[in-house]
Amino acid sequence: MVARVNVNLMHRKEEDMKAYRVIVAFMVMVSFIVVPMTAGSVLAAEKEITVATDATWPPMEMVDKNKDIVGFDIDFLTAVAKEAGFKVKFQNTAWDGIFAGIAAGKYDAIISSVTITDERKKNMDFSIPYINAGQVLIVPKNLKAVVLADLKGKNVGARIGTTGSFEVKKTEGVTLKTYDEIGLPFEDMAVGRIDGVVCDTLVAADYALQKKGYKDKFKIVGKPFTTEYYGIVVMKGNTELLDLINKGIRAVQAKGIDEQLKVKWLK
Repeated sequence: MVARVNVNLMHRKEEDMKAYRVIVAFMVMVSFIVVPMTAGSVLAAEKEITVATDATWPPMEMVDKNKDIVGFDIDFLTAVAKEAGFKVKFQNTAWDGIFAGIAAGKYDAIISSVTITDERKKNMDFSIPYINAGQVLIVPKNLKAVVLADLKGKNVGARIGTTGSFEVKKTEGVTLKTYDEIGLPFEDMAVGRIDGVVCDTLVAADYALQKKGYKDKFKIVGKPFTTEYYGIVVMKGNTELLDLINKGIRAVQAKGIDEQLKVKWLK
């Protein structure tokens, strides 16, 4: 009798173990189904990217009195990140090495008033355009000039490596003087060392029309003589990040957030 009871108990244990194995196998199978459905959204929510910016280009990117990086570009990308579901950390980076840094993987992206050009697209990828900013000429108010060619025989300043510097360089008879940051040519023009400055419309508006000490001395002449679009830069081939950023840009533009930021920073 005792032996028969022990046999029955053994059978029950075996049945319990089989049932346990079936349950475990089912749970594992369900986990493989559920995880891929949620992994993308979790990744986007937790992803933090490091973004380089040369914070010497007001009102687009600059350092305020509290030593924080602020400006249109900063607020814009912060809004893009919120809409696309990722986090962003800004890194102040000198312009002369900013593109080499993205190629070397020192950061994930660049937002720094970077004009989209065919030449640059050979070495890096750009987001969809987020703002249009053509080049304009700024001169002292007492100088009669409308276009760059009117400054033949004179010196004109621009930040090194920018599309503004390229425009000055190709204008016959005008001498280009380059600077590491855009505030310096305006300082030189204020004391008579140069006769004009070429830069993006948005920056020109800040220095020539709003900045204390300059708005009574300088004027923007003529109309923008280039059509240029800014884009956010990522490493060549990083389509995953590019798609995420573009998703955020489209959402920001659809909601009119970019127009609100233009009122805050550019008007």
